[in-house]
Amino acid sequence: MEESSTRPARAGDDTPGEMVLRPVGVVRNSTKEPFLVAGGDGLALREDLDDAMEHVHETNNGTSEIVVNKDLIESLDGIEDYSHLTVLYWAHQVPETGRSLTRVHPMGRKDMPLTGLFGTCSPARPNPVLVTVVRLCGRNENVLEVAGLDAIDGSPVIDIKPYVREFFPREGVRIPWWMQQFMREFGRSDQ
Repeated sequence: MEESSTRPARAGDDTPGEMVLRPVGVVRNSTKEPFLVAGGDGLALREDLDDAMEHVHETNNGTSEIVVNKDLIESLDGIEDYSHLTVLYWAHQVPETGRSLTRVHPMGRKDMPLTGLFGTCSPARPNPVLVTVVRLCGRNENVLEVAGLDAIDGSPVIDIKPYVREFFPREGVRIPWWMQQFMREFGRSDQ
C-alpha cells in the first residue's frame, strides 16, 4: 500500500473529505492468506472450523516481524520498555466487494446472528483498518519481533502504540453471547 485515501465528501455528508494514510512499516511472517475471506456474499472461513481454530492458535503463539520504515527509526526509541504494543494495520487483501458489506455472520458462521458490521471484529470493513495487541519479543534497529499478530505477510502497518492496560476499561465490559462463545472456542475466556 503506497497510500490510501477515502472518498471525497458528498453533499449533506458530515464526514471530512480526503484523508491520506502512509504506512509506517510492513508485516513479515509466514501467513500468506487470511483464514477469513470477505466477498459479496459475506464472510467465509477459508478452511474448515478446526483448521481455522488451529490457525488462530498458531497466530497467538507464532512470531512476526514488523519492519518499520528506516526513516522512522527514531520513533522506536523507548519502545523496548513496553511488554505489549497496539498495532493498527491495513487488511490489504479485503476486496472491494468485502468493503461494501453492512451485515455479516461473525466469522462467516451461519450459526451466529447476522450482525451489523460495526458490531463485529470482521476484517471486511469500509476501511479495512484492523487493530490487535501483540507481545513485544525484541527489537533489532527498525525491526520489531512480536507475538500474536493476526496480520498476513505484506500487511501495511498504519501505526504502532504502546499498550497500557490502564487506558482501557476493565470493569463493566459487556460482549454479546456469540462473542463469548468465540472466546471460549479460541481459549481466550476467563470463564
